[in-house]
Amino acid sequence: MILQALHEVAGATIVLDSDLRVCAYTADVPDLIGGPVDLGLFAPQVLCGEGLERPVAEALAEGRPVVAEVPRPTPGGNTRVVLVRASPFTAGGERLGWILLLEGDPWESDGAHSAIDVHGIQTRDPGMKRLLRDVKRVGPRDAAVLVRGETGTGKRLVARAVHNASQRSNGPFRSLNCAAMRPRLLERALFGTDPDGTTPGTDDRSELLRAHGGTLFLSDVGALSLAHQAELLQVLETGSVTPVGGAEPVPVDVRIICASRDSLREAVADGAFRADLLYRLRVVPLYVPPLRERQADIELLAWHFIEQRNATGPREIARIAPAAVRRLTQYAWPGNVRELENAMEYAFVMGEGPVLEESELPPEVRDRERPSSPPRNVPSSVEEGGGGDEVSEEARRILYALERSAGHRGRAAASLGMSRVTLWRKLKRYGLLEDDR
Repeated sequence: MILQALHEVAGATIVLDSDLRVCAYTADVPDLIGGPVDLGLFAPQVLCGEGLERPVAEALAEGRPVVAEVPRPTPGGNTRVVLVRASPFTAGGERLGWILLLEGDPWESDGAHSAIDVHGIQTRDPGMKRLLRDVKRVGPRDAAVLVRGETGTGKRLVARAVHNASQRSNGPFRSLNCAAMRPRLLERALFGTDPDGTTPGTDDRSELLRAHGGTLFLSDVGALSLAHQAELLQVLETGSVTPVGGAEPVPVDVRIICASRDSLREAVADGAFRADLLYRLRVVPLYVPPLRERQADIELLAWHFIEQRNATGPREIARIAPAAVRRLTQYAWPGNVRELENAMEYAFVMGEGPVLEESELPPEVRDRERPSSPPRNVPSSVEEGGGGDEVSEEARRILYALERSAGHRGRAAASLGMSRVTLWRKLKRYGLLEDDR
């Protein structure tokens, strides 16, 4: 009866004792996490499995509440993301255990490899899906957004998606590249001009005023001079803009979304960007991952660009040869999605027929493979030793847990769902025991 009432109030719930072991759970938990739940099991084993990323396990090991996402298998062999909210329950000032509230992610309900299309952004990648879910959340809030990401990742598309998800979606969406103009022209484009001093704000080069009632997207905002940063900060603080050469401020209602490929915090440290402006612009930071980290999206996006060109002719591609798919997924894509689009354009121009062949890809894509990334901090003796792949994977998980816990063996062991003694034995077995702390 208590569990049923708990389910009705809070949904899927796991109750842990003070040792982080499962002592109760609601009936819908096994379906949500993709497997059975045994009483007495460590929570890290139930939720985090064997993965390197263990945010819930690490937080519980440190004794702190947490809200985090964990990947869990689905019956179909795919993966779904489960949102976990962990909070302690106490009596008389003593912690008795933990309450874990679980929520399935509807964006992942069809598996990690299902494609979605949100405001024209197509993806299969779980990280991009989380980004788009954040876009859905922040859109209606009217808060300033800073979009970070490498060149060509689609920061402008993300900004447009935030605009489309907002209450300003019927208003204008204007964009301005701060790095593409000379400072004087940029000032006029951003703030407008008042040549005769009598008609403030009427010049149509004022992007702030043209975006009135909507959204202004400032790309490469770090390229603004300190003087222009001061003017923009004044606009944000007063809700008005004073055109160049004008005397009277003009009220403006606009949401600012900025983008940067470089760290603005580093620019602040270097004295190139105002800290007070950064805090006004970075209310909600959004990060767009590079294409090399979204391998599941490469073929999906390739087909997106192919279908666009199929509609205009004269060539129509119906299939991508397996060798071409292999090259596309092996390539590191330093130019990200923009480079992939250009590669599909190259293939349409250089090839013919209904099959996109490997020979039709740009030379750099045909001849270069995705660089392999060596495991972090794993000694060569572990990677090359006689323990096999299973040993290497377990050693990698242990080292990663130690890294995340700043070398604290107790927290690392708890996050891995094992005792400190077991962790010590495994460190000794794999030759990772540098000292006996």
